[in-house]
Amino acid sequence: MKFATTIISYLKFLWHSSNQHGVHSPFVFNLVTKCLYDRKNYPEYKQLKSYRKSLLANHHTIEVTDFGAGSRVFTSNTRAISKIAKTAGISAKRAELLFRITSYFQPTTILEIGTSLGLATSALALGNPKAKITTLEGCPNTLATAKKIAENSNFKIPNSNITFVNTEFYSYLKNFQLPTSNFQLIYFDGNHTKQATLDYFDLLLPTVTNDTVWIFDDIHWSTDMEAAWESIKNHPKVTVTIDTFQWGLVFFRTEQEKEHFTIRC
Repeated sequence: MKFATTIISYLKFLWHSSNQHGVHSPFVFNLVTKCLYDRKNYPEYKQLKSYRKSLLANHHTIEVTDFGAGSRVFTSNTRAISKIAKTAGISAKRAELLFRITSYFQPTTILEIGTSLGLATSALALGNPKAKITTLEGCPNTLATAKKIAENSNFKIPNSNITFVNTEFYSYLKNFQLPTSNFQLIYFDGNHTKQATLDYFDLLLPTVTNDTVWIFDDIHWSTDMEAAWESIKNHPKVTVTIDTFQWGLVFFRTEQEKEHFTIRC
């Protein structure tokens, strides 16, 4: 049922989507042409591929604690690291895109909600090696695996500024003290349910600035997630959104007219 819903959502996305030629906002046009559609072969891509290759070759199993919407693939919580990387982790293409977005905006403070095996974390770190990254993961075994691999010097991941936190997301976000420099980029990939997504949105809203970039993963995961995405788009503080089907990019730029884009990338 979920698979059929995803197909329908994707067909609707294709129908409404465009490329840079349908964009009139200079801010969004530059983002699309200079970042989303950037076809350069960055040397950091080799590091991302090496990191991924090591995970795909790792057939050890770990016991996973799942606090989110569950898995469409796994029927057991005992999972091979290689299969988690193959089916649940960020794709190679998306990792490269996340690297480019981070490199393009150069955020100095980053929050990742949902570390998993650290594939996205490595893309964020390589995008701006000087950024301070806080990454949250509910499952201690998954987080321990991500931290161990990120610290492997063979992959040259700039991990000295990464803080790995094992926590339940809502509790952490509800109780943490706002940093003196608010998170300039937040990657939401932790709990693909409507209520959790909107809860995180509301809890983090006080941290936004004019230059904040938020990325929501799996906005078409389910009808509930699509409803959450619509609520986010309609929020009065949100001025610009970009739907890439897999991701929803959110901006709070007060100088921009409220506008929503659907971009194939």
